[in-house]
Amino acid sequence: MQQPLELSTDRFLAAAAGERGIAFKQLLSQLKLAVKDDQLDAAAAALRRAALPSLDYTSARSLHGVLKRVRSGTRRVSPPVRLAILSGFSSKYLTELLELFLFAAGVDVEIYEADYGVFRQEILDPDSQLHAFRPKLLYLATGWRDLANRPEIGASTQQVRELVDRELEEWSRLWQTAHDRMTCQIVQNNFDLPPWRVLGNHEMRHPSSLGRFISLVNQSFFEQASPYVTIHDVDHLAASAGRWSWGDERYFHHAKIPCAPEYLVDYAHSAASVISALLGKAKKCLVLDLDNTLWGGVIGDDGLGGIRLGQGDGEAEAFQDFQRYAKGLQSRGVILAVCSKNDERTAREPFEKHTEMILRLEDISCFVANWDDKADNLRLIAEQLNIGLDSLVFVDDNPAERAIVRRFVPEVGVPEIPADPADFVRVLESHRYFQIASLGKEDLRRTDYYRANVARLQVRQSATDIDSFLASLQMVARIAPIESATLERTTQLINKSNQFNLTTRRYSSAEVQAMAQDPGWITRTVSLADRFGDNGLISVLLARVEGDVVEIDTWLMSCRVLKRGVEDLLLNDLCAAAIGRGARTVRGEFIPTARNALAREHYQQLGFARIRDESEHTWWELRLVDDWKPRTHHIQEAALDGAGSR
Repeated sequence: MQQPLELSTDRFLAAAAGERGIAFKQLLSQLKLAVKDDQLDAAAAALRRAALPSLDYTSARSLHGVLKRVRSGTRRVSPPVRLAILSGFSSKYLTELLELFLFAAGVDVEIYEADYGVFRQEILDPDSQLHAFRPKLLYLATGWRDLANRPEIGASTQQVRELVDRELEEWSRLWQTAHDRMTCQIVQNNFDLPPWRVLGNHEMRHPSSLGRFISLVNQSFFEQASPYVTIHDVDHLAASAGRWSWGDERYFHHAKIPCAPEYLVDYAHSAASVISALLGKAKKCLVLDLDNTLWGGVIGDDGLGGIRLGQGDGEAEAFQDFQRYAKGLQSRGVILAVCSKNDERTAREPFEKHTEMILRLEDISCFVANWDDKADNLRLIAEQLNIGLDSLVFVDDNPAERAIVRRFVPEVGVPEIPADPADFVRVLESHRYFQIASLGKEDLRRTDYYRANVARLQVRQSATDIDSFLASLQMVARIAPIESATLERTTQLINKSNQFNLTTRRYSSAEVQAMAQDPGWITRTVSLADRFGDNGLISVLLARVEGDVVEIDTWLMSCRVLKRGVEDLLLNDLCAAAIGRGARTVRGEFIPTARNALAREHYQQLGFARIRDESEHTWWELRLVDDWKPRTHHIQEAALDGAGSR
């Protein structure tokens, strides 16, 4: 039976627009009771679910008030992420809401907030409190008023170009200084265009207009920012809200806040989604219902010709546009799955035969259509894809199904989908479930990776023994130090990998880049291909050289390639590098989490001896003595392409 807090949370999440205010008051009352009764874990779980981007400003601040009380009574089990916020405006309320949404995303932060307007001094002064704080992440929350080199009306194209270059140079100097002194990852706002236009309709054409100048600066940021700088697109937020509504001058002049208070919620949610993505907290898989979600009508009742999909009808076109949006997500790396109460053969028919379908079977990595409970089927999908339930987002037009999934698999993201399919994209987009901080070739080919993995599983099931199966794969691996071309993918893996990750330490691209350039570290990436296709970059190892000992700091691997010998290949390479550095011992540790039990026996299976343990946290050692022999495997190692020494 549901507890009152769980029930009030579910009611709030499913409440219609006209009932939401009353539902929130009931939820807030239950949250306060839970905190008063010291039920802090239950309150924290409800807070995470209730912190929606659609909250109004007052409600969001009320939830932050509860969060402060939860935090004050809860002992942190791991060190928080140190986040510094430097701004060109008064950031107090933005910071509070940012903390709320980061908490909802599972990111525990310790925040340093500087006085507004002194961000340059804080970065440039080595004795500032910022440097003493030593942030892992630095958020530069700036606005267009912080641009120092604005053109005068009548300036020439060349003069404006010089001002744009000067502006970029000055911001780049701040980024470089922060990176060099604190090795932090930086999130930097771009600049929202003001709502007024001195040149009217000619604003974006004339070279010296403020609007065009800001647009050029924004473009230069996107094109030329360093790998350790992520640009937060505030100008898009302003345009989406409506520039006059967003940029109401009264709020800046009287309170020095960057936008109207109601838009601070979306502002903070957007910034939190970018920071969360940098820390590997974005969702991975979009799970789709079928009837009245991907098309109008019920395929089992209406038949192929009776469902509503395609041109000539407004509702039918809306369903097609939603498919087109899902296809776009799939094209850039989001996994698509189907979870439908249907006969499987009937459910597949539109994908195979309907001429107006945008999505096809080859776009779907996991297709589950049966009459079982959808909560159970979502667990099955997560198991088949080898990802966590908290990586799933489930879209279903049926409010009863949404309620069941929220109740029995609360880890899954479940947006409240409206009745009109024309609003599906807007609602899903507003949650920013699939935010990305970078986009590489690995992301663009993710569906291919999962599809090829299904083929490998089929071959494995027919193989008579594991050695013959591994030999039949014809695997070729490339082992290399971390390079500029692999920095983003390496950082992505470090922050997203949970199951086969020995320590689950998280590092920003700035920190990874520093390790790669430090001669005291050994860094390795492994890319693997076989006869079914390219798996891409699938393993990362970071090790520190301490005299005659090499200490493994981070070792992780994609679960797609487990038990194929990659761990043996990489250990051989590490040991060869260690011997080349004069080391006689390799040491590693296993730090248990709720997700990485899969890696518990890793070091033992590789021949390491356990030398110390504290509860389940264990330390391991491999002696590189004369009788140590490289481990056997079935992987051919490709030659490096001249990128540099190991």
